[in-house]
Amino acid sequence: MSWDKFLEAIRKLSIKIILPIRERRLEWLGNLRLSILFRISMGYLKLLLTHGILIILGIFLIYMYAEKEDFGDMADDIVFSISEGRESKYINPYYMQDLSMVIEYKDTGEEVYNDIAYHPNSDKAFFHGIHFDGKSDNHILVFNEDRDFSVGNINYRATFQYDFTKSYRRFLSMLWKLIILYAAIVVIIIRKGRKSDEKLFEPIDIMSATANRLTAHNLHSERLNVAGTQNELKDLANVINEMLDRLETSYESQKQFVSDASHELRTPIAVIQGYANMLDRWGSTNEEVLDESIDALQNESRSMQDLVEKLLFLSRHDKKTLKLNKKSFNIKPMVEDMIRETRLVAPDRIINSTIIEDVTVYGDEQALKQATRIFIDNAIKYSKIGDEITILCENHNGDCVITIQDTGIGMKRYDVEHIFDRFYRSDNARCRNISGHGLGLSLAKLIILAHTGKIKIRTQLTKGTSFIITIPKRKFY
Repeated sequence: MSWDKFLEAIRKLSIKIILPIRERRLEWLGNLRLSILFRISMGYLKLLLTHGILIILGIFLIYMYAEKEDFGDMADDIVFSISEGRESKYINPYYMQDLSMVIEYKDTGEEVYNDIAYHPNSDKAFFHGIHFDGKSDNHILVFNEDRDFSVGNINYRATFQYDFTKSYRRFLSMLWKLIILYAAIVVIIIRKGRKSDEKLFEPIDIMSATANRLTAHNLHSERLNVAGTQNELKDLANVINEMLDRLETSYESQKQFVSDASHELRTPIAVIQGYANMLDRWGSTNEEVLDESIDALQNESRSMQDLVEKLLFLSRHDKKTLKLNKKSFNIKPMVEDMIRETRLVAPDRIINSTIIEDVTVYGDEQALKQATRIFIDNAIKYSKIGDEITILCENHNGDCVITIQDTGIGMKRYDVEHIFDRFYRSDNARCRNISGHGLGLSLAKLIILAHTGKIKIRTQLTKGTSFIITIPKRKFY
């Protein structure tokens, strides 16, 4: 069997055996409800146990290194005493139980002194370094270290053997006490840590309780508490509060939208019902009533159709289902057609069109025409007989700039800030009984923004208003 076939067989076997086991494990874990506090406690326990082993090992190494330094001090004192011709306090039966040495000529290697053969543990092997003797009952741990010294003109080498057996056994006797002490510390840390974690997670319980109380009726009043120390949970609470603010704004806007739409539809419906009742009573015999009713019904039905179409357009935009059929085209013919239409629709206004330039734009021609028509209709509605309306189409370095300017009633600053709000109509317009639903400019703004365009407004009360629409040229990459 080739290596590739062997790997393929292993892969198939893993799919049949390991994957089902893993899926069952994930399913079991998914059904097992473990609190965050429990998981944190288990994480603490795991870290404490694994690091406890490292701590004990570190203590062992530090303890044995300290013992080695003591033996090293003894060896230094012995070497110094021999080289100075005096006796060392460490050369006595008490110390020499755990310390042995061999002294030899450094040049020839001939032994001068060797007490390892007479040592109580002389049966142990002599290795250079740390080693165990291999006997489970003795557990002898030794360490060898060399010292060079001179007596007169003669050079010697002393090899010291440190017996760590007592230290090793002493540490083993301490080990169980350390383990018990560390286990007690672990239990205390887990218990104290759990209480601390419960206090830390109190804001989450408060967030959950607040979220459960949230309804459409108290959305404006219920917010998460952000008092207390600055931490990640406070940041989360601030983020959720900001989200609730946006939801409240959206909800209130939706309520206002439905209320305004109902109000706008109520008027034409009432008019249609009134003329329908009039026709039912006198329309069949009174031609004057019949003609008036037909005209009114047609006007109101057209108004309702216009309102419904605008509402559907806005609804499609809100649901992200609005589709624009964009393509590259020269916008000049479209603007020229709209100028001719405006002169037919408003013969009592002075229509100026001094600059109409060729500009290629990338967009939906019908949608752009609809948006431009809205701005022109506004110029007609908010001006009076004899006022001037200027329509310009300019090419600014490839960008299309359309200007619709009138010498009408103008706007206040407050009106400018809200003219693109849905169903907004200025007090000036209402006082003059100017028809409209307050949706046109909202719709026009959506169309221009969908073409990555911008709208600039210049206005002065009683002097007129200018809308400057900029549609940037398409960038090719």
